Amino acid sequence: MEAVIQDIEWRVSADPIPYETALAEMEARAAAVVRGEARELIWLLEHPPVYTAGTSADPAELVDPRFPVVKSGRGGRYTYHGPGQRIGYLVLDLRKRQRDVRAFIHSVEDWVIAALDRMDIHAFSVPDRIGIWTRDGGEEAKIGAIGVRIRQWVTLHGFAVNLDPNLADFGGIIPCGIAEFPVTSAAELKKNHATEELDSALFATFLPFLDALDRPREKTTLEGPLRTD
Repeated sequence: MEAVIQDIEWRVSADPIPYETALAEMEARAAAVVRGEARELIWLLEHPPVYTAGTSADPAELVDPRFPVVKSGRGGRYTYHGPGQRIGYLVLDLRKRQRDVRAFIHSVEDWVIAALDRMDIHAFSVPDRIGIWTRDGGEEAKIGAIGVRIRQWVTLHGFAVNLDPNLADFGGIIPCGIAEFPVTSAAELKKNHATEELDSALFATFLPFLDALDRPREKTTLEGPLRTD
């Protein structure tokens, strides 16, 4: 499915896309956006099982590489992508919005949180831990990851939300370098939702996300090097 909203292409891929194929297409699209030759893009998709390594990946956190490992170029450390997880790649031009990387990341977090709220999943962000968190299962756990790269003020990569992946597949890594908190999913929380429901919720909350990119945010409490996981 493809659509256009505010001159931004909204693409939904029905079949799993190999990670390296998607990475090459996303990078080519970002380069075309920089040159003014293509629309911005929101791309929702799924990958076959893969571990991806961000620019801060520590080999000690790759504990059992049972799936292919691909260097991604995004910020952050190791993460897992696979069936049952919704990936959102965002190729957006910050030259015509706020040129603020941290504000962009927090706006992405807020967007995903708003979409999950429509699905009765109560999620939140944590000032010193980038990502999407929930206590719906009783203990604090990570239900979504954020990982971005900015090239000439055009964004690449984006977010991943766990709907119903095999959570055991995260066991091959220390996800995002955070060992003290578990990873969870909508299914683990007994809130079973089809991928199409999340896609619809993301679409319904997209315009407020765009509006947020145009508004200055209060200074964040994050300090030191930016980690995106």
